[in-house]
This record gives sequence, structure tokens and C-alpha cells, in this order.
Amino acid sequence: MRLLDIFRTALANTLRTKLRTFLTVTAVVIGAFTLTLTSGIGAGINRYIDTQVDAMGDSNQVYVMPAQTTDASLGFAANEPEEYDPDAENSMSEFGMPALDEADVEDIESLDNVELVDPMVFISAEYLETEDGTQYALSSTGLPFELSMVEYAAGGAPSTADDVYEMVIPTTWLGALDIDDVENADQAIGQTVVVGAQDLEGNTDTVEAEIVGVAEETITGTGTQPIPSHGLNQEIAEINNTAGDTTLASTYMQAVVTVENLADNEQQIKDDLAEVDMVGQTVEDQMGMISGIIDAVTWVFNGFALIALLAASFGIVNTLLISVQERTRQIGLYKALGMTNGKVFTLFSTEAIVIGLLGSIIGIGLGAGVGVLGNSLLINGPLDSVPGLSLFAIEPLALLIIAAVIILIAFLAGTLPARRAATKDPIEALRHD
Repeated sequence: MRLLDIFRTALANTLRTKLRTFLTVTAVVIGAFTLTLTSGIGAGINRYIDTQVDAMGDSNQVYVMPAQTTDASLGFAANEPEEYDPDAENSMSEFGMPALDEADVEDIESLDNVELVDPMVFISAEYLETEDGTQYALSSTGLPFELSMVEYAAGGAPSTADDVYEMVIPTTWLGALDIDDVENADQAIGQTVVVGAQDLEGNTDTVEAEIVGVAEETITGTGTQPIPSHGLNQEIAEINNTAGDTTLASTYMQAVVTVENLADNEQQIKDDLAEVDMVGQTVEDQMGMISGIIDAVTWVFNGFALIALLAASFGIVNTLLISVQERTRQIGLYKALGMTNGKVFTLFSTEAIVIGLLGSIIGIGLGAGVGVLGNSLLINGPLDSVPGLSLFAIEPLALLIIAAVIILIAFLAGTLPARRAATKDPIEALRHD
């Protein structure tokens, strides 16, 4: 009997007892369905995280903060307690957290392969005045490091020089400049605006800036507010920190550092930062924590699916053992006609594989269908406010692996009944009632 004939015979024997086969296959379907759904959810969320990382701009940026901030209260690894030193100099931010000061910024700038240090300065601006004299409330602005994340409808990124005052506006501000369509966004480039900001005494001072770019909103939320250039941000921060003739020294919770060829110099820059009591994290470092949690949860649910498949394997064993018992005379006839023990073993093993194959096809198909449908309903319904969100993704390789695992489990479950059938004595089998 050829392999094709064995498969046809196995399929026919499997479909002979339809109810028994249906119940056994249903157990396999449940496991396949769960595996497909959980792995697809994990893949979809991780794909969304990867998209966010890609949208976070310059891949050569490192976020630097004082090493003291990475304690257990912020969710990082806790350090051993240190003895209090009253003479130690510790800069604190307005939020009561350890902060960077100008000396720290200079230390970072002196490190090898550092191209730019952009301290994260939160500014307070009162209004933005257009060329026609109209003033618009400017309740909040973006930060200069976000400029590398922006998708430009017109123009481009501003200068990073300290003495150049430029700005990128969002597309929603085009109407304030009498521009009625995003397609005409280039008309905003070159226009001059005036930014008003208050000092510590409540006096308003102004800075002129040139519009050099028009930003579109990204999935990370950048591009929804005017973003000042590095120099403009520093100038407004100086106004905010001035009282009379006195300007308070600035402190920074973080600094965004652009590193030359970060892929090759990442470990070196992190080691250099550690020597000056600072810590650096890339976007991949920060998002990797989330990916790790998603992967862990996915594996937990996959474990429940594997338990369901284990239970289904006992159903396969039971189904085939009953089949062997019912077809004892048929087995004897096969052997009397010259079928070897190996062919008998293969026949019953193939029946187990057919059950696994049917269960995996139906279960994977249902899981993929429910996942795609559920993803569509959620991202176009309750979660439509989250741009670029993906909760489910189909990965062909993962589906093939799931099918292979299920078929392997089915084959292993069928080895005991197949071995029992293969070792039956043909004479005794033919005498069986």
C-alpha cells in the first residue's frame, strides 16, 4: 500500500465515525484557536510598539538622566542605600527629583561621539502673534527633541544653533495664517511670528521667530503643538526664569543626546555616562520593557492553549484505541494480505495526524478570522482615537509553527494505539468477533 493510499484510507476511517471524530477534533480546534488568537495578539501589539519606536525619530538619540532617578520608585532596579553626604551637590528639578544642571550638560558634551545635547526644558509661553497682529493663546508647546519625530507637510527641521530662533507649527495652525488648505502649507514657510512669555515677576517679554516647517500629527502624538527650535526654547526658558536682572540657573530632568552612529557606540556612551553618575536609555530600551511584558502575558495564555491541546491528545488516544478495538478483524485481514507491521503503524498514526490536521486547519482559520474581525471592530470603534493601533497581526511563520506543533502532538498521541494495532497477531485478529 502506497503512502497516498494509506492517507486516503486513514481519512476514510477517520470520517467513518463522524460524531466521535467531531468531538475529538473539536478539542484540538479549541487549542489551535487559542494559540492562534494569543500569538496574533502578541504579534499585533509588538508590531504597534515597533511602529511607535520607528516613529520616535532619530535612532541615534539617547535619553540621559541622573543615575539617582533610576530607583525603585520609578520602576527601575533599586540601588543599595547610600550614606548621606551633607557636602554633596545635588541639583533638584521643580518636581523634587534629581536633575541635571549646566555642569552636567557640559560633561555630556565632552563625551566621545556626542554630536548634540538638548536639555529637556519645559517652557511657559503666553501667546503667539502672527504677522497681521492677531494673538493666539499658546497654552503649551512641544519640545525640541520631538522635531526628529515629526512628519513635515512643508519645510523641515529648524536649526540647532543656540542663537537661531525658529519654529515648526502644526497643520491645525495654518488657518491662523490665512492658509486654507494643507496643500498650500509651504506658504507658511518664512513667515515671522512673535512669541510672548512671562518672567517670574509676571512681566511679558517677546521673541521673534521664523516658521521653517509645518508638521503633521504622528501616531506618537507629536506634531499637534507648535515646536520651538533649540535656541528659541532656551531663550523662552531664560525669560521664564528671570526676575529683574537675575536669571535663575536652569535644571533639567532629562537631556536628549544625539550620538554619532549609536548602533556601534551605544555601550560605550552608556559606560561613559555611568562614570559621570548618569544613565542613558534609548527608545528601544524603554519600549523593550513593554514588549517583554506583552511577550510574558502571551506565553502565559499560550500555556493554557497547550494544556487544552494536551487534553485533546488524550481524546485522540481514546478515539484510536476504540478504533483499534473495533477494527481488530480488519487489521488481521490487512496483515494476512501482506501488510507489514510498519504499514499498519503508519496507517493508524496517519489517522491521528488527520485529526490533528483537521483540528489545526479549522482552529487556526477560526482564530485568524476572529482576530482580524475583532481587531477591525475595536480599532474602528472604541479605540479609533489611537492612531496606528494594531491589536492583532497574522504572521504566516507563526501559524505554520502552531500547525506543526499540533500535528506533532497528534502524532505522538497516536503512537500508542498505532503500536497496539501493529503488534496484533494476525491469526488471533481474524478470529476476533
